[in-house]
Amino acid sequence: MMVVVLGVCEVRMASAAVSAAKCKEERRLGINACKAVVYGKSPTPACCHRVRVTHLQCLCSVITPKLAALVDVNRMIKLVKGCGRKLPRHYKCGSITIP
Repeated sequence: MMVVVLGVCEVRMASAAVSAAKCKEERRLGINACKAVVYGKSPTPACCHRVRVTHLQCLCSVITPKLAALVDVNRMIKLVKGCGRKLPRHYKCGSITIP
């Protein structure tokens, strides 16, 4: 599940603030769409869509040190890039900094 959270996390930066309710819904949709990734499967088209459209700010706020320790950052980056999303270098997302 952690890979899903981060996979969806590194997705979209928005200039405008997103409501807490909208963020909660985006996280729910991303987790549901990307469940198979947790079990080592490739992301589906629906998962990749969520990776591309979810606001970065909605997920970075929930990346705690405990959660970050459970995540394979390299796998997450590969997932996100494989879905066609570019990642900002040296971007701090919660307790993780993108290399």
